[in-house]
Amino acid sequence: MTILFKQTKMLENQIDEFLDAVSRGGIVFELGMSDYLAGNMEDFQKRLKEIGKLENIADDIRREVENQLYTHSLIPEHRGDVLGLLETMDDVIDTAKSAMVQFSTERPDILPELSEEYLKLTKMAVLATETAVLSARAFFKDVNAVKNHLDKVYFYEKEADTIVNSLISHIFESEIELSRKMHMRYFAFHIEHLADAAEDVADRLGIYSIKRTM
Repeated sequence: MTILFKQTKMLENQIDEFLDAVSRGGIVFELGMSDYLAGNMEDFQKRLKEIGKLENIADDIRREVENQLYTHSLIPEHRGDVLGLLETMDDVIDTAKSAMVQFSTERPDILPELSEEYLKLTKMAVLATETAVLSARAFFKDVNAVKNHLDKVYFYEKEADTIVNSLISHIFESEIELSRKMHMRYFAFHIEHLADAAEDVADRLGIYSIKRTM
């Protein structure tokens, strides 16, 4: 971040901490989904509390960064882009937590034979998230490296799309009641939305990085 924040070490550290929280949120989400699909509800609930704490940390840091940028008139030429990026990154961890809350509340009954596909979908969504975080770090440290990470975000998001389409086909090929099929499909989309949120970050970064190199 030395390129963008030459004179603002505290701001640099805050944004690092923010991105750390988002990254850890993705890891906790994957662990939580693994617990849920294995029937380890006690561990799942612990993961849910953990991601809730990480979301609160990310929210607090984002607000503090926003306050610092406006109060001290820091990087005015890039302020809007930085705030837009942080808000979109914040949506990523919000999406992960929201999905886990829905799993906790509605307790979808996932067919055991489809658990592996749900795990694969989760893995692709989290990889998209982790790579979006790497893209954001590159934006501050080495803007020329952003594109390399963005290509991977889009790759993982497309893989998630492929997996969810296959998963839904398998759901509706099964001999279970329609209401359960609909419920399982609904929660497949909940997981996929995390990859979509990472893609939104990539879309913003694609624009912002071009602006920084013009």
